[in-house]
Amino acid sequence: MTRMGPHELLKKLKEIEKDIGRTGGIRYGPRPIDLDILLYGKSQIDSETLIVPHERIHERPFVLAPLVDLLGTSCDDGIETSWHSLSKCSGGFFELWKKLGGESVIGTEGIKRVLPVGNRLLDWSERTLIMGILNLTPDSFSDGGKFQQVEAAISQAKLLISQGADIIDIGAQSTRPFAKRLSPREELERLIPVLDEITKIPEIEGKLLSVDTFYVEVATEAVKRGVHMINDVSGGQLDPRILKVTAELGVPYVIMHMRGDPSTMQSEKNLQYDDVCKEVASELYTQVREAELSGVPLWRIVLDLALGSPRNVGTIMKLLRG
Repeated sequence: MTRMGPHELLKKLKEIEKDIGRTGGIRYGPRPIDLDILLYGKSQIDSETLIVPHERIHERPFVLAPLVDLLGTSCDDGIETSWHSLSKCSGGFFELWKKLGGESVIGTEGIKRVLPVGNRLLDWSERTLIMGILNLTPDSFSDGGKFQQVEAAISQAKLLISQGADIIDIGAQSTRPFAKRLSPREELERLIPVLDEITKIPEIEGKLLSVDTFYVEVATEAVKRGVHMINDVSGGQLDPRILKVTAELGVPYVIMHMRGDPSTMQSEKNLQYDDVCKEVASELYTQVREAELSGVPLWRIVLDLALGSPRNVGTIMKLLRG
């Protein structure tokens, strides 16, 4: 937001360019930095020094890509803001983006899909990142009871990193079917001793920490102690407060697809799909929408299809094939 008028704002932007070191250059040519006004509310401006909306938006994928990202799904509910008349209507941003190639443009012309994490940008185009799972529980699927002691947990974290893990995801509450649900206090009692030690080991340098929780209290405390991202198996369904708090914390948020909760996820109703891809996509979209409305931007959201959840092999293969 700015209180400056459009021409005053443009003057300020040019001063910033000069302060950073930009000097002259070929019109429309490459430059070290380029600050422009793309839109100014609903205003249309056509003067000698300024045209708004920017006259070259329609031919610049590197401009349209972040604009479409910023818009997200915000037009779907009919709310009118300054951008919406230029978004999903005929000739709007989304249509222009598709004409330029849409998602196929990602990876070309310097356009990359990134995830802001702390003071870093994770570039999804570089390689597949590996997440190592560290369960501090007595009753998880495959390794329950193995890493409840701090020393055992730290040794396992070091092993995971040595085997190539980029992210260590720490869970202190089992979400297997029919698992007993812990309170936030009980979950923190398991988590904090391990978290405090794992942040001290030299091997963790350059790696990311994720906390597997659906409790707002646990997520908040974990981020305070050095965790970089929140991995919520319920996507905000078990503790809706976590969405707003995640937005305030400014960390990435992993939304897993889950029907019901650990006590009902294996019910016949929750395992039935007519079209698994469409239904999972639709249900995840609803969760993403809730997160976005709570202030979590789309570029901080990661989707988890829950391939390890209680589905049969045929259903999982359909999801993998899309």
